[in-house]
Amino acid sequence: MLTQEENKQFSEILETLGETLDITESQYKAAVSSYGAVGEWLAKPESSLAPYKPIIRPQGSFMLGTMIKPVCEDDDLDIDLVCELTGKNPQWTQYHLKQVVGNRLKDNEAYKNMLDKEGRRCWTLSYAESAKYHMDILPSIVSSGYNTVLEKAFSATALTALDNNYESLAIRITDNKQNNYYTDTAAENWMKSNPFGYGKWFFNAADVTTLRKSMVLSEAVNPVPKYNKEKLPLQRVVQILKRHRDIMFNGDEDKPISIVITTLASMAYRKETSIIDALLDVVANMRSYIESRYEPSVGKFIKWIPNPVNPQENFADKWVEHPQREKNFYKWLDQVEYDIHAITQKRGLQYIAESMKKPFGEQAITKTFSTFGEKKLNLRESGTLKMSTGTGILSAAGTVATPAHNFHGND
Repeated sequence: MLTQEENKQFSEILETLGETLDITESQYKAAVSSYGAVGEWLAKPESSLAPYKPIIRPQGSFMLGTMIKPVCEDDDLDIDLVCELTGKNPQWTQYHLKQVVGNRLKDNEAYKNMLDKEGRRCWTLSYAESAKYHMDILPSIVSSGYNTVLEKAFSATALTALDNNYESLAIRITDNKQNNYYTDTAAENWMKSNPFGYGKWFFNAADVTTLRKSMVLSEAVNPVPKYNKEKLPLQRVVQILKRHRDIMFNGDEDKPISIVITTLASMAYRKETSIIDALLDVVANMRSYIESRYEPSVGKFIKWIPNPVNPQENFADKWVEHPQREKNFYKWLDQVEYDIHAITQKRGLQYIAESMKKPFGEQAITKTFSTFGEKKLNLRESGTLKMSTGTGILSAAGTVATPAHNFHGND
């Protein structure tokens, strides 16, 4: 059991680790500027899409505030976007919608050169030459008034009330593996997706009332969101878990996927305001939210992680076809639980830092503890850093003020 001072120190270290893993403000602004320019191009008056008022919004980890830098900083960031069209030409099938969006991108010489081959659901623009990111753009259809519904759903009032009406936020998307991809012109028969319903569910799970003042959650679905350095404890927990996964599996295609980690962490989160409490609780309880359901098509029980905004969708559905993914998930869950527990047994910054290097990466941990040391130095020099008597733990609230003294890096 951690003392109050130990709890505070571990939480501050994990907060600093989260800040280290965050993409930078300049990376964030560059991405927003890039996809904003794509949205403007799609919506220009001469565009065949103009009558349908195209809007591009972030989805996935960029929207949730859980994006992290890749382990190798030369690797691309993966930014998921939705291209919303209000209505469509009555003759368009999914195929037509996908091609109209793709053709408009190809009309721009720069975007034409950046386009990767067409994906199952998305068009991908690669900015790797200049900015080290690529964007997956998901064409979709929304109904008239969708923007108003979305803004209302993400208002502080709706989130405070834990409004669970996610269905109104669903969109219709293109998927070239669907039987009706080339034939069906009725959008209501197309595949349904609900990235913004999921976002609302996540922020409902993540919200800690005492931290609301530092968060503007409506920014999450703003087409041009502001950079927000402040993060809720659940956002930090998800970032830390994803980093542990990335280090452990080192690019393995059968690694645990982010949507599974994010969903189970959100289900297991108990509104703790302390990051270390939240992390310990989440890793201890994630597995209890994995269901077993009988699947007639394969004649056996399979693991089921329901999409919280579409319970008929199983986020673990690929585990049947790729059993190694199920094995790897449980292997990762055991390892992260072991590693977090082992870290909390350490005392003294030097020993804590050493215990974190293997699970989270030496470079990130070296930077984390350097930054942590600088923060403490600043507090010490301002006279606000205190040492709790009897524990030798430095904190901003204690009993004995410590004299100014120059130190760098780890204690």
